[in-house]
Amino acid sequence: MISTRFKALGESGARQLEELNGRRLYRQIEALHVKQQVLDADSTVKTVYGNQDGAAMGYNPHKRGAKSYHPLLLFLSDTKSVVNSWFRSGSAYTSNGIVDFLKQSSTYLPESERIFFRADSGFFSGPLFDWLEEMGWEYLVKVKFKRLKDLLAKQQWRPVEGHSHVWICEFSYQCKDWKKPRQLKAVRRIEKYEEKTFFGKTEWGPVYKYACYCTNRDLDAWAAHECYKQRSTSENWIEQVKNQLLAGMTLTNDFWANDILWQLSVLAYNLSVMARQKDTRLHRQEHNTFRNWFIRVPAEFYGSRKPKLRLYEYYLFKEQWLTFADSMN
Repeated sequence: MISTRFKALGESGARQLEELNGRRLYRQIEALHVKQQVLDADSTVKTVYGNQDGAAMGYNPHKRGAKSYHPLLLFLSDTKSVVNSWFRSGSAYTSNGIVDFLKQSSTYLPESERIFFRADSGFFSGPLFDWLEEMGWEYLVKVKFKRLKDLLAKQQWRPVEGHSHVWICEFSYQCKDWKKPRQLKAVRRIEKYEEKTFFGKTEWGPVYKYACYCTNRDLDAWAAHECYKQRSTSENWIEQVKNQLLAGMTLTNDFWANDILWQLSVLAYNLSVMARQKDTRLHRQEHNTFRNWFIRVPAEFYGSRKPKLRLYEYYLFKEQWLTFADSMN
């Protein structure tokens, strides 16, 4: 059985497959001559049902208290490719091992004039910022700590030109475990108005919604906010890896076999992205669309020594398929 073979490969097999993904991606990025590499880190929760090896209870927004796995992923924004992925237990916090993860990921990236790292508040960490600054990487990470809202309420805000009901501020701050202070940049918007009573008098007052970022980029708070919003597309890419490539859907009772199955889905996703790289029309499509147009096609193979493919004469996307096939040669 295939599961028995995967179990026999163990941790060594999982790490070798991980490195294979990285080496393939290295050649792809190198060929594209990307001057600035934009990296988006994210994690995803995969709920499991049963007693799978390594599954544990942890942060699970989909089903509280259920066991899960919690893979960590790093995407290259320019190509939508997965640079690196670690298959982890559900008890792992979002940023667990992020520095070692990025150290490994950096070996899969060719030299670049600029590397820009972007992540959500789960990765707000002093040791991470220390490493990024040591490497000369730019970064933009959403801020999260206790009493952040109280701290922001005390700042001096200025309006954003052309955007009513939006204000920004910038200030220096040092968390307890940081080696030095860093610049935090925040945006404040009026979310709604609600009634408030002061000394028996009822008035309508604004309710603010805040967003705060830590960055070493030369951006004002509003530009940082707009730049951060671009990382939301990584959530769509995760959805493709999980639901369209079925990553984490097939599980065994062995953690490393499950890791290998996850890495194979990541490899399939990257191969799909690489295949579509030369055609901008295909590059914008999701994997399911690509699969339905170019893989699940009405055709037949014939010939023994030199097999050939015969497409159905009236296949709707026949011309696009032939054009795509020529681009692959």
